[in-house]
Amino acid sequence: MQTPTTTPRDINPTEDGTALRIVWEDGHESVYLPFDLRMSCPCAGCVDEGSGRRTLTEAMVAPNVYPTAIHYVGRYALQFVWSDGHDTGFYSFDLLRGLCGCEECEMPGPPRRSSQ
Repeated sequence: MQTPTTTPRDINPTEDGTALRIVWEDGHESVYLPFDLRMSCPCAGCVDEGSGRRTLTEAMVAPNVYPTAIHYVGRYALQFVWSDGHDTGFYSFDLLRGLCGCEECEMPGPPRRSSQ
């Protein structure tokens, strides 16, 4: 179920083009580095379906990996086509919001509304 915290308002590269920026309907802004997104791929080739253990290791991904294309999957996810040829992961908006590593999202306690 989409909520303002998991509904993107704007999805674009950062101004310097080195990362992906998502502004959510609740006003929060998340910035994702390509390598971190690639390492978070949720597909069966990167995560063992039975155990949930991540099988993709940092040694398997080039540090300069980047998306060559980004596709919407319905109204719930993004699919990245990576420079290393990988393209099977669907990154749900719930997953992407959960991957936000900003200081606000890392704080313990109840969720805080952004001031934007």
